[in-house]
Amino acid sequence: MPHISLDYSPNMDERTDIAALCDVLRRAAIATGVFPLAGVRVRAIRAAHVSIADGDPAHGYVDIAVRLREGRDLATRQAAAQAIFAAAEAHLAPAMARFSIALSLEMRDIDAALSPRTGTIRDHLKPEG
Repeated sequence: MPHISLDYSPNMDERTDIAALCDVLRRAAIATGVFPLAGVRVRAIRAAHVSIADGDPAHGYVDIAVRLREGRDLATRQAAAQAIFAAAEAHLAPAMARFSIALSLEMRDIDAALSPRTGTIRDHLKPEG
């Protein structure tokens, strides 16, 4: 794991390539070396309705939530959060230079005792090499 979810304002579709941002974040998470490849998932959810700051519809946002299994120390989580955030910042830099955009990230642990899981992704990964 991690599961990375992007919640974003509708106007961001016109300002950046959200699918590319998902891939940038996937690659950044893998590059940290902290997360198992088979556990990395990135999804984007476009908000249907938003009202931001003073209500100006020109404002936009991308909020990134990173959920991961508990057990990693604070320093490891901080480094991973910073790496993922830096990748998002770099991808969004051209849009942020032109438009009013808020970018945020929150990383939180998932209690393994309350989060059953199963899957077959590992069975279908190509061998590294």
